[in-house]
Amino acid sequence: MPGKRRRRTASEDGGAAPSWTTTYGDMVTLLLTFFVMLFAFSTLDAARFQALVVSLQGSLGVLDRGMTISQESVVGGRESPQGQIYQQHLVAQDSARDLFEAVWALQERFGLYEAFSIETAERGVIIHFTDRVLFDTGKAELKPEAREVLGALAAELAKLPHHIRVEGHTDNVPINNSQFPSNWELSVARAVVVLRFLINSGGLDPGRLSAVGYGEFRPIASNETPEGRARNRRVDIVLLNDELAASEPVSAVLRQLGSL
Repeated sequence: MPGKRRRRTASEDGGAAPSWTTTYGDMVTLLLTFFVMLFAFSTLDAARFQALVVSLQGSLGVLDRGMTISQESVVGGRESPQGQIYQQHLVAQDSARDLFEAVWALQERFGLYEAFSIETAERGVIIHFTDRVLFDTGKAELKPEAREVLGALAAELAKLPHHIRVEGHTDNVPINNSQFPSNWELSVARAVVVLRFLINSGGLDPGRLSAVGYGEFRPIASNETPEGRARNRRVDIVLLNDELAASEPVSAVLRQLGSL
């Protein structure tokens, strides 16, 4: 009929969603809100909080030094645990950044771009020295030029609070002489020589240093090639992270003093 409006069909509207999807969407939204509220009111886990800070800073480039997480990082005149964790993280990040810059400056100063390097790892910050920088083949006496490099590095390490572990490594070529019956003795001797230099000439606190030798059993490259063996013959100076440093043995005397 001319005056009667024709009803539009669902196909002419482009297809309407089933009515149950509206209810389903409301339910999902309410569930999401419920779990967000549970998370917001739950107790803050320190490890997760620190991991979140690291993730945000590393991935998104936010929370740079000088900034704070919130205005409530100080509660009642005392710093909250969140603020303490964040400040500790800043100290660690700033220390690592300063050390990286110092090592890069030393590489340029001494021209040791390939034989002297630094990297971060799960256990901390690792400074690598190939053996040719520090020692002659099969020897455990520091070269004269190595003393200058280690002295400059020790000045930077003295500024940091970390526990430092000096690790000696060799390739898999056997050594057998009156001084070093095996690569174990050579790797340990080299680590101790570097450690003693850091203490005696670098002025580092012996209480935050340790030395260990791994022989040929912790390679970072294949021992099948001369290039790989050259990389494996190294001394690593490791600035241990807080978790590993806490597991280091502590003097009973110092423990008693700390409890006073």
